[in-house]
Amino acid sequence: MPTEGNTVPPRYRYEQIADDLAERIASGEFSPGAKLPSRRELIEHYEVTEPVIDRAMQVLRIKGMTETLPGVGVFVAE
Repeated sequence: MPTEGNTVPPRYRYEQIADDLAERIASGEFSPGAKLPSRRELIEHYEVTEPVIDRAMQVLRIKGMTETLPGVGVFVAE
């Protein structure tokens, strides 16, 4: 049996997106207080469905990296 690729469990797409956005925040691409791209822009950029983006945004919010202002957008936490 091949063992290649079995050392790390597969990751859900929303986790990959959350990690990518977290790295972009950490790198300064999105600075504290900056508004993240809209849900529609993220859906197009990552080529996923709305629930996947919502889940990724939830992960960032739980980690304290973002703040959501209903009707306004998602912002990088100060």
